[in-house]
Amino acid sequence: MKLQRIVGFATLAISILTLVLVLKRPAPLVPALAPAKVAANAQSFQEKVNRLAEPRGPGEGESEVRMNSGEVSAALAQAAGLLPTTTLAPANTSNNSPSNPPSATGAMEFPGAVPNVKDYQVSMDGDIVRGQFLTQIAGKDVYLTLAGHLGSKDGYATFDATEVKVGGLSVPASLVNEVLQKKLAEQRDQLKLPNNVKDLKVENGELVFVEK
Repeated sequence: MKLQRIVGFATLAISILTLVLVLKRPAPLVPALAPAKVAANAQSFQEKVNRLAEPRGPGEGESEVRMNSGEVSAALAQAAGLLPTTTLAPANTSNNSPSNPPSATGAMEFPGAVPNVKDYQVSMDGDIVRGQFLTQIAGKDVYLTLAGHLGSKDGYATFDATEVKVGGLSVPASLVNEVLQKKLAEQRDQLKLPNNVKDLKVENGELVFVEK
C-alpha cells in the first residue's frame, strides 16, 4: 500500500512537471523587431516573390533568389493574418501576365499555415530551418518549436524534422517524423514548387530558390 502511494505521488509529480514544461514559454528564436522593420521585411519578401514570377529570357542561366529569416517570418505572419494584408502588396505587377500572376507562386504563399496561430518566428542556421509557433492546444496557449532540413524532390518541397519541442518539453523527432510525413503527403498539392523553380533549400542561413 505504501509503495502504491509512492508510485502515485511520483506519477502525479511527473505529470505536473510535464504540464509545466509543455506550457513553458521557450526563449524566442530571434529578437523582437519594430513594426516598421517587420513591414519592410514583408515588402522585401513580396518583391522577391515578384522576381520569381517574372518570365526569364531565352539563354539566361540559372539564378537564385535568397530570403532571410526576417523576410520569411514576416510572410508567415501575414499568411496567418497577423499582419495587415496591405503589407504584402505587390511592388510591381507590370511584368506579370494574367496567366502568370504573383499568386502563381503557390508555395510562396504558405497555404498550409498552422490554424489559430498567434505568433510566428523563423530562424535559419547553416542548412537548418527552425520555426516557433504560438497556437492553442486544448484551449491553452502552447509554443511549438520544429527544426529540420528543407529541400525538394520531384518538384515538391520536402521537410525532415530533426528537433521537436512542445513548450519546453523535447519530443524525439523520430516519433514525430512519420506522422509529419503523412501529413505532408496529404497536403502534397500545396507543396508543389512554382514551375520556374528548380530547387529549394536552406543554405548559409538563408532560404534559397534556384530558378530554372
